[in-house]
Amino acid sequence: MLQNISKLFRNCGHRFLLPKFPMSTLESIESNPLDSELVPPSSSLAKSQNFKRKLEFMPPNMEPKQAWLENLNTTDEEKISILELHPQVFGSMPRIDVIHKNVRWQTLYGRMDLRQAASRAELPGGGRKPWPQKGLGRARHGSNRSPLFYNGGKAHGPRAPKSYFYMLPYDLRVLGLTTTLSVKLAQDDLHIVESLDIPTDDQQYIEELVQARMWGPSVLFVDEQDVMPENITKATENTRHFNLMPAYGLNVFSMLKHDTLVLTLAALNRIEHQLLLNIHRNKNGKHQFRYMPSHH
Repeated sequence: MLQNISKLFRNCGHRFLLPKFPMSTLESIESNPLDSELVPPSSSLAKSQNFKRKLEFMPPNMEPKQAWLENLNTTDEEKISILELHPQVFGSMPRIDVIHKNVRWQTLYGRMDLRQAASRAELPGGGRKPWPQKGLGRARHGSNRSPLFYNGGKAHGPRAPKSYFYMLPYDLRVLGLTTTLSVKLAQDDLHIVESLDIPTDDQQYIEELVQARMWGPSVLFVDEQDVMPENITKATENTRHFNLMPAYGLNVFSMLKHDTLVLTLAALNRIEHQLLLNIHRNKNGKHQFRYMPSHH
């Protein structure tokens, strides 16, 4: 499994089906709605080279990471401004063991084993004693459907349904997201755009854009909401290696399955805000109430 994880960073297949595991997403670790300060800036502010982002919970001994804010309205790449990224979200140490635990958890999350072997009570026949108890010098048996007989019932066979569900610890889920985002940024496979608005709904436009910018063969576009712009939705609906995903559904398996990760500025703010809230949350409180809004 560990060898397969390393291949997921670069290799990909031809068909991609996004995993439908709700607890593997940011939705499973969200706690509070976004603050008003995290609303994406207008186009005029974003085009300024001096655009600054407010980084919450900034450690005094760490420097912020930097990334370009790019455009999608033309196939040629245009650098709009430089963005500062939080080092605890986009600068984590690459923990392949944590990524492996998250991928294994997601692949086993919905697995169900439906194999079932019939017991001696479920087989037909076998009601009469096969031979007398005494007198023939044979072993004592009461039914030919016993597990000792050929074609008899199974004593300890598989019994369906068997679930492989288990819950990964909360901190490992958060660490898996930050580690994967950091790996994507370090490998230059993370790109931030102002929005997912493109001038046309032609599929060829997306193909030419990805080829001109030398992105990977598979791209995952992430926006803040689950209602995407119409043009990019139509341009990617018939392409299996281009997928759209809302920010609350972001997960480790989908990020590794795609070569390139494209985040909108609104999605970046939301992902960074939610991860920082859960990194710095009160771990001594009552965790069963962490999804409920606080009333003061």
